[in-house]
Amino acid sequence: MSRFRVIPKAMPKLTRERMYEIVRAPVITEKSTAASEHNKVTFRVPLDADKREVKVAVEGLFNVKVEAVNTIRVKGKTKRFRGTPGRRSDYKKAIVTLAEGSKIDVTTGI
Repeated sequence: MSRFRVIPKAMPKLTRERMYEIVRAPVITEKSTAASEHNKVTFRVPLDADKREVKVAVEGLFNVKVEAVNTIRVKGKTKRFRGTPGRRSDYKKAIVTLAEGSKIDVTTGI
């Protein structure tokens, strides 16, 4: 038996404004469209957002039940612009798995 007691983290309380900051835009690619057949929706989120915040934001904005959230940190590419090397900024994607029966249509607005 462990000497230390594990205290679960509480779900964060988010304002409506912070929810809109977290869920920036849906990612509409061939891969994310194929994943939507398996109740998964992909969103672009800020780098400082964690999985618990994304879950609360999606449930609050779209009135759905979220089962899981997976996040991916995408490193920016180095590209050339008019011969000058530049760099795209890093961003984070969140793949949200919805409960059975829940659905989000990303082609329409909120």
